[in-house]
Amino acid sequence: MLNIFTLANGRLVQEEIEALEELSKFQPIWVDLESPTLEEKRWIKQYYGLSIPEDAMDEDIEESARFYEEDNGELHIRSDFLIDDDEDPRSVRVAFILNQHNTELRSRGVLFSIHDEDVPVFRLLRMRARRAPGLIEDAKEVLLKLFDADAEYSADTLENIYDELEVAGKKVLEGNVSDELAGEVLAAIARQEDLNGRIRRNVMDTRRAVSFMMRSRMLNAEQFEEARQILRDIESLDNHTAFLFDKINFLMDATVGFININQNKTIKIFSVASVALLPPTLIASIYGMNFKLMPELDWSLGYPYALALMAASALVPMWYFRRRGWLK
Repeated sequence: MLNIFTLANGRLVQEEIEALEELSKFQPIWVDLESPTLEEKRWIKQYYGLSIPEDAMDEDIEESARFYEEDNGELHIRSDFLIDDDEDPRSVRVAFILNQHNTELRSRGVLFSIHDEDVPVFRLLRMRARRAPGLIEDAKEVLLKLFDADAEYSADTLENIYDELEVAGKKVLEGNVSDELAGEVLAAIARQEDLNGRIRRNVMDTRRAVSFMMRSRMLNAEQFEEARQILRDIESLDNHTAFLFDKINFLMDATVGFININQNKTIKIFSVASVALLPPTLIASIYGMNFKLMPELDWSLGYPYALALMAASALVPMWYFRRRGWLK
């Protein structure tokens, strides 16, 4: 899918391109390619003179391979954006290309973004730019606003994680945690831990991208200050992810502690039963010996006497354990 975005009365206007000829009708500041076809890439090459690298979506994490400037003035940035999906939270790699200096190409002053699936941050920026005139002035502003929206999206996701952990915490701290409930809580905590880790990696990636933009001296004074504010926001997100990791570890330890308590209760029952049944077993063993001279063998009440003795020897320890509170 090929979409272009132009500025009209200070607002961002989206147009979907379905033919090469349509590109000449607009002067965009942003060209977005979502899962682009070979034909759409060819249109970009023919009209803008921009070749989309084959490794645009490469997963290489080396900074030299993700943030660099070509000899022709093209700025290349590859950054990850979070998708907070309930079933499959993930990060999507987005490649940005911005021609700042080469006036011989129509791509000058146009931001190109290439990605495999729709990104929530992109939808958020498009919605804001349509409603707020003057929010975006040029292609560099688009890129900055995307990273700003990404930081805000991460912050919203962190709030959701905190809410989910609050729910899990109430279940754990209420006590009487069954093994089944503990399993559900641990699964929920593990999901939030994974998402929190993805956010931490995502904001780290955003910090690197914004820092690269600042070092490249492509920003004016106002944009530079905006980039610094984004970095300050990311710093606060880092602190919050660290806090959530501590909370997650606490809840995991508490849940595992309740599981251990439940296991100890089960083991205690078996321990009490084994101790209570030890005297009857001893009595049965004594009267089970095959000696001829055992007075109780010829006694008519010997059998009920042995049964009563075994029952009493089992009940007395049970009474003692209950009195001491060991059966609770």
